[in-house]
Amino acid sequence: MREPATAPRTTTPEGFIADCRARIGFDLLTRTWTAVVVFGLRDGPRRPGELRAAIGGISAKVLNDTLRRLEDDGLVERHRYAEAPPRVEYGLTPLGLTLLGPIEALGAWALEYGDAVLEAQERAERQRERDG
Repeated sequence: MREPATAPRTTTPEGFIADCRARIGFDLLTRTWTAVVVFGLRDGPRRPGELRAAIGGISAKVLNDTLRRLEDDGLVERHRYAEAPPRVEYGLTPLGLTLLGPIEALGAWALEYGDAVLEAQERAERQRERDG
């Protein structure tokens, strides 16, 4: 594993104020399940049951809440088909598709550096246990 590169500092003198546009992105990506659900829709629309099976570990209620929130954000659209029984699919909007780049970049970072983060967490836990 290679050492992490030092990222250039691009923050403004004002910092991240309440209405800073960067905070929108940070808020979206730090919400539980957002990135996973968006990534789960990367190959096209899916029915909720299909999406839930592909993701794993998410309840129907949490998935529904997440999809509703992503709809409100303009990242996901709901398609209802007038069939018997009714069928619903969710897909990414053009705006939602633009979020795949940052999500994939974060995933690549996690593959590269995830072991280092886990090792650091284990070292910290061992140190806390030693310190009492």
